[in-house]
Amino acid sequence: MIQPTPRGADPETIRSEILEKLCYSIGKDPAVAKRHDWLNATILALRDRIIDRWMESTRAAYHAKAKRVYYLSLEFLIGRLLRDAMSNLELTGAFTEALAALNVDIDLIEALEPDAALGNGGLGRLAACFMESMASLDIPAYGYGIRYNFGLFRQKITDGWQVELPENWLEHGNPWEFARREAAYEIGFGGQVVPGLDTGNRQQRRWRPAEKMLASAYDTPMVGWRGKRVNTLRLWTARAPDPIRLDAFNSGDYQAALAESNKAEILTRVLYPADSTAAGQELRLRQEYFFTSASLQDIIRRHMQQYDEVRSLADKVAIQLNDTHPAIAVAELMRILVDHHGLDWDQAWEITKATIGYTNHTLLPEALESWPVHLFEHVLPRHMQIIYTINARLIADAQKRPDSTPDFLASVSLIDENNGRRVRMGQLAFVGSHSINGVSALHTALMKQSVFRDLNTLYPGRINNKTNGITPRRWLLEANPQLAALLNETVGQSVLDDAERLVKATGHATDSAFQQRFAAIKRQNKDELANLISARMGIKVDPAAMFDVHVKRIHEYKRQLLNILETIALYNAIRAHPDRPWAPRVKIFAGKAAASYTQAKLIIKLINDVAAVINNDPDIRDLLKVVFLPNFNVSLAEVIVPAADLSEQISTAGMEASGTGNMKFALNGAITIGTLDGANIEIMEHVGKDNIVIFGMTADEVEEKRRGGYNAAATIEASPDLKDVLDALSSGVYSPGDMQRYRPIVDSLYNGDWFMVAADFNAYAQAQRNVANLWRRSQDWTEKTILNTVNMGWFSSDRTIRDYARDIWNVPVA
Repeated sequence: MIQPTPRGADPETIRSEILEKLCYSIGKDPAVAKRHDWLNATILALRDRIIDRWMESTRAAYHAKAKRVYYLSLEFLIGRLLRDAMSNLELTGAFTEALAALNVDIDLIEALEPDAALGNGGLGRLAACFMESMASLDIPAYGYGIRYNFGLFRQKITDGWQVELPENWLEHGNPWEFARREAAYEIGFGGQVVPGLDTGNRQQRRWRPAEKMLASAYDTPMVGWRGKRVNTLRLWTARAPDPIRLDAFNSGDYQAALAESNKAEILTRVLYPADSTAAGQELRLRQEYFFTSASLQDIIRRHMQQYDEVRSLADKVAIQLNDTHPAIAVAELMRILVDHHGLDWDQAWEITKATIGYTNHTLLPEALESWPVHLFEHVLPRHMQIIYTINARLIADAQKRPDSTPDFLASVSLIDENNGRRVRMGQLAFVGSHSINGVSALHTALMKQSVFRDLNTLYPGRINNKTNGITPRRWLLEANPQLAALLNETVGQSVLDDAERLVKATGHATDSAFQQRFAAIKRQNKDELANLISARMGIKVDPAAMFDVHVKRIHEYKRQLLNILETIALYNAIRAHPDRPWAPRVKIFAGKAAASYTQAKLIIKLINDVAAVINNDPDIRDLLKVVFLPNFNVSLAEVIVPAADLSEQISTAGMEASGTGNMKFALNGAITIGTLDGANIEIMEHVGKDNIVIFGMTADEVEEKRRGGYNAAATIEASPDLKDVLDALSSGVYSPGDMQRYRPIVDSLYNGDWFMVAADFNAYAQAQRNVANLWRRSQDWTEKTILNTVNMGWFSSDRTIRDYARDIWNVPVA
């Protein structure tokens, strides 16, 4: 075995390595090198150090015959990797000094690194945190996803409206990735299934796809804390077996010549193509099967290469499905085991269940994917047969119960017969997994009571809870290095090795000297965000004001609408009573709405219209400002999160699975205003009821109100402040020249209010007044923010991954 030459970690050695990369890999003389040249040279120099550890990690797992974890996710929101990798290798200082000796500012070149456009929100960021924690805990793991050319989209705000543009993050290449030509797998679609005989003369079905394409792998190293382990993120891109039909090209039919190539490349162009059309639905299904099939083929190829048989798969492989998108893995693994490896059905089914675990992230029906049966039969005919067989056995199990009824059978069935016959992918994932976990205590309880109630009755014991977490290396050390240093100094040990050590700083919450240092760090972070807002938006905000932050995917259940309506009510109150001691406040919003989600995009427009009025009202001065920051991503979050004073976590109770933004903000010293939803409940239990602002209905109360014939119109009429706000929207105060612009929003509240915006409005407004009163007591405020930070150690993704490793994957951790 070739051992790598040890590399010096001193700035002079690193300086020489950067210069070597600049010259021989980038091909630039330092005298003419641009910032992007220095960025790539720096990444390549750092990457070389990672490769040594990467290869050693892979070899060690192979020789130890270690069980590997495979994490399948349609999203990996990894953000920029330079700072992350330097930090985890403890080389930030050395690289900073080396670059400074070359007259290069590391902050300036780091800002040029594009965020990898591989995700949208919490689902993808959670996957990224989990990859980092698995490496930090020395768990051999692979992440599998798609190498999107353009990700979701780059958000631009034009006249207040969201405009979607391509996020061309690969335009100048990706220095972190390695193409793996040997890891290419054939993926089929359509065609027919024909009967035949296997080598043992047994009946066997063979799928003959009508079309085929190739999945090719690109690997990115994922570095754990202190470089303990480097794992692999493997992303798939699609290509045609024949990139061009020369006969068609030479005959002048250029479109036909490239048709197959274009059809393949479309699969990996964008994340979440709109599925409002039949073509969009088929593309989504193809995309999900494409990456799942390639991943499973790769997993089994690796297993066979080492063990030469598949019967031990569950002993050496743990596959975790991150939400419902890869649920087709259940049918695909069965197809591979039965059709290609000759296992009988019962044996293959036991291996499949023992190998796969399923994480559910939502109770929303639209996110628990289902596909029309006719579409499934057209795109994946063999898998449809397998699903029918699974379903027949499932129904047979259900019929054995003495309390079985037709309604019970319909509820557990993989085929929804009531909505045009659809395949329920969440049900498939449940039935084909040995473990089904929720991501907060409330969410897990609601899973048992709602979407999986009858399946939980049929197969008790499979559902368990694994409350989400965040990596403190990214969200404390990298996002807020001064606070990390203060906490390490105070605790006397590295909180980054064990975040639960944070609680040792609890006694300092009332120490005035510590409070001053803590508050000074917060102020410096707010200065940085204020400068960013000024540079990007041309809006001057006062860092001394409360930074009231609501940043997340724009969705009605996340209730950005509730926030902006209360903001209008606050604006009205300030104008009516300018003599009152108002707490100056900056309302900061950010987030993307799905391209086809009309109501969410209208909410973005409303926020910007309200901002235009409030920010240009001289009578308000600096008492209230409203800012919507476009194109929210990981890098922007790393500036916003440490600067937040108030964290808005105000989803309709019972609809947010967990949330991880709530954890990031609380860890960085923001007070949460929120409902008893998702992980807010567990945050309250850890930080204390006096250190979080809870308002509104519980999940049970929401459900009771919906069942009881809730009269939203009467609720609005009984709330003068809310009625005034909605009257202003209806009369065009915030949409001059277009009085009907906000009619859909007003109508949605009067005629149903499914997301309980009106129902919770008064409670939310009162909670905000309580927040303002607390803000004016600065010492009390700072004490509570400190108590939030020091009690958030339990929400480390290291703790979450240890729970997965122990309870689901059966793998050891460091």
